[in-house]
Amino acid sequence: MSAEQTRLAIETHGPGLYEFTDAVARFIREAAIDAGLLTLFVRHTSCSLLIQENADPDVRRDLAAFFARLVPSADDPAMAYLTHRAEGPDDMPAHIKAAVLPVSLSIPVSGGRLVLGTWQGIYLFEHRTSPHRREVVLHLA
Repeated sequence: MSAEQTRLAIETHGPGLYEFTDAVARFIREAAIDAGLLTLFVRHTSCSLLIQENADPDVRRDLAAFFARLVPSADDPAMAYLTHRAEGPDDMPAHIKAAVLPVSLSIPVSGGRLVLGTWQGIYLFEHRTSPHRREVVLHLA
């Protein structure tokens, strides 16, 4: 059985969803493996991975707004119970979001292509306000 692996760097500039479907599809094409399972894993504790609609940008905005309301900044009075504040008011809320959202994904590969639906894209969901360089490991077997 053949396997391929690589790491992708994704630059973020604040909270939101960053699509990287094209980079993943390029990796699949270059791996030249006809069928298998792709595993994606983000190597950080304050961001997540999602498969989500990639046609209407309102979906990404609404998701970001929902999670900002669900888990606001530690400066919000509703979050006064938080004790981890050493890395800023966005850090512990980012850890909470990453705890309830996936940090790994599995996507079938068939015919040398990702088996995604018509409107599905692969996203890194950044939960921190500062720019970051995030690393996603891709493993195709």
